[in-house]
Order: sequence, then structure tokens, then C-alpha cells
Amino acid sequence: MKQPDTETLRRYDLEHVWHPFTQMKDWEAEDPIVIERGQGSYLIDSEGNRYLDGVASVWTNVHGHCRPEINLALKEQLDRLDHSTLLGLTNDRAAILARRLAEITPPGLDKVFYSDNGSTAVEIAIKMAFQYHRHRSGADSGKTRFITFRNAYHGDTIGAVSVGGIDLFHGVFRPLLFPTIQAPSPYCYRCELGGSGDAGCERRCLKELERLMKTHADETAGLVIEPLVQCAGGMIVQPPGFVKKVRELCDRYGILMIADEVAVGFGRTSAMFACEKEGVTPDLMALSKGLTAGYLPLAATLATREIYDAFLGDYGEMKTFFHGHTFTGNPVACTAALASLDLFEKDRLLESLGGKIAYLEERFRGLGRLDHVGDIRHCGMIGGIELVADRENGRPYPWQDRVGVRVCLEARRHGLFLRPLGNVIVVFPPLSISMEELKTLMDGIELSIRAVTG
Repeated sequence: MKQPDTETLRRYDLEHVWHPFTQMKDWEAEDPIVIERGQGSYLIDSEGNRYLDGVASVWTNVHGHCRPEINLALKEQLDRLDHSTLLGLTNDRAAILARRLAEITPPGLDKVFYSDNGSTAVEIAIKMAFQYHRHRSGADSGKTRFITFRNAYHGDTIGAVSVGGIDLFHGVFRPLLFPTIQAPSPYCYRCELGGSGDAGCERRCLKELERLMKTHADETAGLVIEPLVQCAGGMIVQPPGFVKKVRELCDRYGILMIADEVAVGFGRTSAMFACEKEGVTPDLMALSKGLTAGYLPLAATLATREIYDAFLGDYGEMKTFFHGHTFTGNPVACTAALASLDLFEKDRLLESLGGKIAYLEERFRGLGRLDHVGDIRHCGMIGGIELVADRENGRPYPWQDRVGVRVCLEARRHGLFLRPLGNVIVVFPPLSISMEELKTLMDGIELSIRAVTG
């Protein structure tokens, strides 16, 4: 079949494709960029224009686009096996990947349950935590609720939305959701509890979290947290020691800790997993996005042996975890993940990040002096630049002004692809980005912010 030209592809898209998180009225007024190829840190459109991928194709790309090593592994796997169910069978790729994940994740996370994406990985963790308490205490277990954080995002299936905390995304679905116990977000720049957010902060958010735990411990099955960074909430970086304290409180009050590392896992915070930065092992961990380096949909929910053992019993006891997905443990997707893990070792990728992170810190300090930059948030290879109408009092730009969107559109003129979170400009490049490319990215972001904010 002959490849259609750009105008035909745009027409097909506008006539048939409904895009995620997109106001389609605005989209229909645009001439969409049609991406046809990827090469390293760049996306290439149907007319040959190159765009530095500043958001790692929505936080998934690790080693750059179309790495020959991953491509070859996938081609070889496709000659052997495309798909085989894990219902009544296993496959070599799923078994080997599970072993490697158990070896590299925080100690004690020995059991791997596969699914397809981050939302399902979190959904599985929620159901596991709920059913775990049922098995321990019987059908009368009162531990049926979850503690969540405001500004949290854990996915778009109903359970994952229920434990989210962003009204913009989740408010319309409120009648469909189960209620949670919501704790304050550690959003220091806009602290809802009146804290200062500086080194002398009283950590009122942690005190309120402990009060909620103490009050609701008898009815709380688990706490769901994005460790170190609430990504979709605006790249909100938690204060040092926050995750470790949450772990201590969960232990104190008998609450399972569920770590959503869908976005922050696989080197994004400079450690392989964010929980490692504070020496924490959660009871359940959700992984996706960087798991396959952005190649294929795959997710994993990791559990401790204690949680797994609660589901063991005679067939008639009905302790089985009745949950599954058609493509659970798909061998092609698992192959991509294994090839990605090999590249972490071959390229010594984590060791290479120090200079890039230091450079980002330097550039963020400079951006922080711009008239309409209210706050800079940075952790490893993650950055968020919050733009404000008034720097002195932190007054945000009106939503309808689309300032973040306009900055990202301006960035295309400088050869960048960016995607904002409201008025927060996201910096989330492939981990393999070169220093020269990183300079191009930050130069373009600065020029774009200056052009739009005046």
C-alpha cells in the first residue's frame, strides 16, 4: 500500500482520530504534525522536519528512538513467538523478566503480576491490597479504604481515577468513583496548609497525614503515592525524607504502601527506582512507561512475599486473585523490556546522568530569574517550570489564556516537541539525550518562555 501524503494523513486524523487529553475543537483548527519516524532523541515528521523529543514521548522513552539493539531483539523474538497466554502456561520471556525485575527493584518485591499499562498496574495493586486484608481478617475486614494525595494522578481506569486527586481530570467522574481519604499534597510552592516550603518548613502536610492515618487506620487498606514526584500534578517534587516518613507511618499504623513508579521508575530520578533514593521498599509497586523504553505497552505490579502468601490456599477456599489481561506477559513486550535492561548495563546509563542533572540544575537556576517563572521543580531528569502572571504573589495565568500551550507551540519553531501541564512547562527528555541536545532543549525552552510571556 502506498503511503498517503501529509495532507491525506491529516485529513484521516481529523476525520477519525479522537486524541487523549485534547480539546478537539482546538485540534480541528490546526494542521497536525504527522510523525513518521524516530531517530535517537528526535521525532521526524512526514515532511522531514525534526523535533527534539523533550517529553520522551509522554515520559516513556529511555534510550532514544529506534535503538538497533532493541529493534534486533524484537525482530528475533517475532521469529520465535508472538503471543502466548499466561493462563495455564508461562513463557520464557515473562519468566526471565520477572526474575530480573525482582533482582533490581527494592529488596522484598519478589512477585510480579503483568498487565498492559500504568493505570492497570495501579488498579491491580489496589485490588491486591483490598483482597489481602480480606484474606487476613475474613469478609468482615474493615480495611476497605485508601489514603491518597491531592494533585495525584495514577491513571484513567475507574479504580486508578478514584485514588487520583486532580479535579480537572477526575471531577467529572466523581459519581462513578469510590471515596478515599485524601491527604494534602506536598506542593510547597502553593502549600494548602500555609507552610513556608523552605528549609524551616514544619512539614504540616506530614503532620496532617499522620493525623489521618491515626484516625482511619482501622478502615484503611493502603496508601497510594507517587514517590519523589507527583508528575501529572505539575512535576511536584516532594521534600527530602517525605517518602521515608510515609513508609514509617504506614508501618506504624498497619497500612500497605503502594508506590506508583509508572513515571518515576527506570532511572528517571537518577536511581533505577525512586523509592531507592530514600531506602524504602513499598508493599506493592506499579511499573510501566519506561519498562519497555517506550517501545510497547507493558506493566508490572510487584508484591512482597507476605502479600502473595495471603492468596495461597486450597482451590475451594476461593483465595485466587481473580484478575487478568489478555496480553499479560506478552513475550514481545517482555523482550523489549529485557533489551532495555541490557542497555542500562551496556551504556552505564545511570552513571552517565550526573553531568546532565547538574547541567539542568544550572539552567533551571537561570530560568528561575525570568519575570514570569514562579517556581522551578527538579528531580533527576524531571523538571517542571511553573509560569505565573505575577511573580510577586504567585498569581497564575488564567486557564483560558493557554500560556503553557502557547509556549510549547512556540518551541516547535526551535525544533522542540513539548507538552505542558496547564501552565507548567515539562522537561522530561530521553535519559540518553546528549549534552549538546540537552543544551538545544533548554535554549529553546528559554527562548519560547521569553517570547510568549514577554
